[in-house]
Amino acid sequence: MSKKLIFFILALCALLQGHAAYAQKIRVNLYGAYVFDDKFDSYYSSSSYYEGKIKGGFQWGGGIEYSLRPEYGVELLYLRQSTHAPTSYATSVVTSNETNFDLGLNYIMLAGSRRALSSNDKFEGFGGLMLGMVIADLKDPDSGRSASATKFAWGLRLGGIAWASEAVGIKLQAQLLSAVQSAGGGFYFGTGGGGAGVSTYSTIYQFSLGGGLVFKVGAKE
Repeated sequence: MSKKLIFFILALCALLQGHAAYAQKIRVNLYGAYVFDDKFDSYYSSSSYYEGKIKGGFQWGGGIEYSLRPEYGVELLYLRQSTHAPTSYATSVVTSNETNFDLGLNYIMLAGSRRALSSNDKFEGFGGLMLGMVIADLKDPDSGRSASATKFAWGLRLGGIAWASEAVGIKLQAQLLSAVQSAGGGFYFGTGGGGAGVSTYSTIYQFSLGGGLVFKVGAKE
């Protein structure tokens, strides 16, 4: 998926170079951030439960943003995190156990941005809401079993861009991403061992700090 995204961005940039008036409204954003740990749990009874943590780590991605007006933009973006989810659980079959799941989170989001421009155009603040989906790929390293789930996701972000030139800027931002239980369910964490299974519908909240690079397509250096 990541190679296809990079190819799509490069192909679009090449196409837009021949349409300068339109291209100047396009931005290509590259992202890198640290995502903090997030806990989850589900309790059916004292003997049937599970609890765990989605470990923090590096998140990367990219997006294509179109400027509707100087103060407003809309962006299609992809974000990826490869991490682990150590989980403790108990069922009527398994008294207690622990598995460190391999977890891949792929966010595909449509984001709106409200921009605040400085008087000299060297700094730009922004904030906005994101809506889309997360594709979660989960694997049990003990049994080799794997599963995938696609869920509705939303997010918020706030940050700023320092423009090094007319065409290139450095972005810093804080971001919250969440997969919502009440809007389509949650993630499944299966034990995969001894015929036992534990499922949950926990909402996930992922807070991150990071930034990246911004390129205005068609702008002069």
